[in-house]
Amino acid sequence: MKIPFLGHRSEKPGSFDPEGIAELLAECDLLRSQAAESGVRLDDSAASLEALDQLVPRWRSDEETLSWLGNDAGLYLGTVIVRTVPGAVWEIRDDGQPVVRLSSGREFDVVASGHEWAVSGAPELSQLYAEVAES
Repeated sequence: MKIPFLGHRSEKPGSFDPEGIAELLAECDLLRSQAAESGVRLDDSAASLEALDQLVPRWRSDEETLSWLGNDAGLYLGTVIVRTVPGAVWEIRDDGQPVVRLSSGREFDVVASGHEWAVSGAPELSQLYAEVAES
């Protein structure tokens, strides 16, 4: 069925635009806002992950912010990995969860890691990045 106002739709179910997905996942508005308020510039580098690890976790008392920030932290971690680790790409699992897959085939649920970081600060985002980058 072709409906003109819907535009061109992919014939292959489950296909997506990797660059478009990467840009969408990189937005992380709440995390970027929190970081900027603390004077941290998120430039998609490993050094910015270290700076995030040093933030005072003022968000932990707000359950809604905690969840949203954890999600953003995971997506930002994934963005840094995809942009700096050769062969790393975003994939969307069948359950809709974005994950990072390395060229070795190893998969990382960065969103789960981001939630752990937001709740407890451990493991640190920079530590997770270092583990992935050396894989």
